[in-house]
Amino acid sequence: MRELSTRETITVGLMLFALFFGAGNMIFPPALGQAAGTDVWTAMLGFITTGVGLPLLGVIAVAYGGGNLQTLAGRVHPLFAVVFTFIVYLAIGPFMAIPRTGTVTFEMAILPFLPDSAKGSWVPLFITTIIYFALTYWLCLNPSKLVDRIGKILTPALLIIIGVMYVGTLLNPIGEMGQPTGAYQESPFIKGFLEGYLTLDALAAMVFGIVVTTSVQAVGVTDPKKITKSTIKAAIIAAIGLGLVYLALSYMGATSFALGHSENGGQILTGVVQHLFGPLGSMLLGLAVMLACLTTSVGLVSACGSFFSEKIPGVSYKTMAAIISVFSAAVANVGLTQLIAFSVPVLMAIYPIGIVLMLLSFAHKLFRGYSSVYIGAIVVTAAISLIDGAALIGLPVESITEVYGNLPLYKEGIGWLLPALAGALLGYLWGSLRPKRRGEQKAYQEKPSNT
Repeated sequence: MRELSTRETITVGLMLFALFFGAGNMIFPPALGQAAGTDVWTAMLGFITTGVGLPLLGVIAVAYGGGNLQTLAGRVHPLFAVVFTFIVYLAIGPFMAIPRTGTVTFEMAILPFLPDSAKGSWVPLFITTIIYFALTYWLCLNPSKLVDRIGKILTPALLIIIGVMYVGTLLNPIGEMGQPTGAYQESPFIKGFLEGYLTLDALAAMVFGIVVTTSVQAVGVTDPKKITKSTIKAAIIAAIGLGLVYLALSYMGATSFALGHSENGGQILTGVVQHLFGPLGSMLLGLAVMLACLTTSVGLVSACGSFFSEKIPGVSYKTMAAIISVFSAAVANVGLTQLIAFSVPVLMAIYPIGIVLMLLSFAHKLFRGYSSVYIGAIVVTAAISLIDGAALIGLPVESITEVYGNLPLYKEGIGWLLPALAGALLGYLWGSLRPKRRGEQKAYQEKPSNT
């Protein structure tokens, strides 16, 4: 029976790597490196735990859960499955993540090369987003060719550019690593852990899981067990790639101290490439950012187009991909600052819910698949994360956040963790003690369709 060859598995793994590796992922590690200084490797261990480990677990969770997010979320409740899945696809799709890839491309790959007279005009951003999303749409027209177009073309080009930058740093060291600053002075691992958490790739993993399984099926693999196995192998390859690139980028940031303090990772990388390669450095960085953004955009439009075309009768995949591309281009024109201001509260509200759902999926058999476990953990997590999101947009929830401030780890940004565990334990006790409903045990014993 057909299964992926080693070469095909590597290609799919590179595709998944590129889907994860957007411009934000390229900027965070250098900023961490410069701030952590001599403690960069301890901080990166924390960053990789959440910035690589959670996305890896997310893809595996979706593969074992039946191949899509809605199946996984359905273990909580059918209504929750519909609502949460739609929110996730809209959040990391046309409302936030997809438009952001276009604005970041403009900010780092186009804007630096414009004359000063054009930098204040809305026209360059408008033209850039039209071209950018037209290219995204063209690459998405045939989802079965995503592997060839991304895994064989765009990803190697991106890795070569990052590799050139890293080798240049090794051959021509910028300087010594600086001293740790801020929170990295006392707890570099915890600070790095939280920075990786904020990459938000765990949510993207629940969407990209279906992209990978579709790509595996497109090359002729039909057996559910082999599809799952191939998906996991590809996820491991992507995780290894992410980890290595993060280490290289963080090293660049850690050794950039001699260039002076920078406000963000984008400025750090700009300074590094200009120091190494002169005026051509900005062009090299701009090309790397554009490729990173484009691969993520293609993956998200493809995933969202497939999902919404299945849920909305009479709308084909190509039509939906066009609608998403046009809508994303329009939203991108509000600008990067406004997009980030809007997206952070929303993502902070839903991200913990996704993490808890993902982690529970691995213990599904351990707690006998009781829906009460999912409900207990998700309800408690949502009660905290939704308030956190509301606080970030300025809603009057101070009285609630003051109470939440007494929770362990709340000030560190993961106050939902222990309450989620407590909710899961209460759900397990409830599920163990209440009478079994007819057919419930049979439903638990049935294996997911893709395992």
